Amino acid sequence: MASVTYEHVTKRFGDVIAVNDLTIEIADKEFLVFVGPSGCGKTTSLRLLAGLEEVTEGNIYIGDRLVNDVAPKDRDIAMVFQSYALYPHMSVYDNMAFGLKLRKTPKAEIDRRVREAAQILGIENLLDRKPKQLSGGQRQRVAVGRAIVREPQVFLFDEPLSNLDAKLRVQTRSELAKLHHRLATTFIYVTHDQVEAMTMATRIAVLRDGILQQLDTPQHLYDTPGNVFVAGFIGSPSMNFFDATLVEEDGKLYVDGGSFKLEVPPDKAKIYMKYKGQEVIFGIRPEDIYAKPYVAPGISQADMKAKIDVTELMGNEIFLYCLTGNKSFIARVDPRTQARAGDEVELAVNMDRMHLFDSRTEIRLT
Repeated sequence: MASVTYEHVTKRFGDVIAVNDLTIEIADKEFLVFVGPSGCGKTTSLRLLAGLEEVTEGNIYIGDRLVNDVAPKDRDIAMVFQSYALYPHMSVYDNMAFGLKLRKTPKAEIDRRVREAAQILGIENLLDRKPKQLSGGQRQRVAVGRAIVREPQVFLFDEPLSNLDAKLRVQTRSELAKLHHRLATTFIYVTHDQVEAMTMATRIAVLRDGILQQLDTPQHLYDTPGNVFVAGFIGSPSMNFFDATLVEEDGKLYVDGGSFKLEVPPDKAKIYMKYKGQEVIFGIRPEDIYAKPYVAPGISQADMKAKIDVTELMGNEIFLYCLTGNKSFIARVDPRTQARAGDEVELAVNMDRMHLFDSRTEIRLT
């Protein structure tokens, strides 16, 4: 098993900087997820580690070994691709065994590893089939099995679930998390789906335009995002943002958004009072906005009037698409809520869960 270190790594394609001064230390046995929108540099970061792209600047270490000039086959890593990349003319058994055969591994050892991996993944009865006879989920398991038999120091996953249907993705997410626990090996995973990142990762690295925005545990990223981009990317539906000003009246601090004025709780007012008079970006997550009378007890609530534009009944909750002034936002409310499109309603905002960002830099205010 091994740790992985990116040390001031940069990758350029001509004038385009795909990865910009990336520095991350990934601990042994960690499950780290690179997440971000398309073109943010997450797959390139993975390919640099795999040796499929050359580093322009900086160093990459697997354990204590510098691997910048080490051939991919000698890096002791295994990669699972988005397309599965299975040989169509080979059986499942032969697909899983192929890499070991190239390494001149003894037949008995190959058979042991393949059958052990098949048992772990629940595909023992598929070993004689060809890929065309398999479902998408089964092909994905074969691709993972081919990586497991290598017994590498580091597993790399490049959006392996993106070709699966929604239900199968949820099921396979939990299987990968259990697999990581069982193998006790370093997993590095790339996805654009923040739900995948939140549910599987030990830590998440959020990338944007090749630059690391924040590296933290899923819960800390959710609770204390470092900037507006991270706040909007982590969470579904994403956080609501309002242009506002912090104003002081009678010793109390308010977030003034023009069409609303929300009192900041006293404990937070002590922190943010130094920013009074400044323009800010006020952020609040949809689940922290309540429809009356279904307000959670014990919160510091502030009232906001809004007009309901659209409602989406999800069964266990309702999404209210609302308007205040000319600003739209989403509230995630109790399913007993009777509000419907066109209604004028009074909502309760949980100000204990408010977020404030600098309007110019978009960095979190602390």
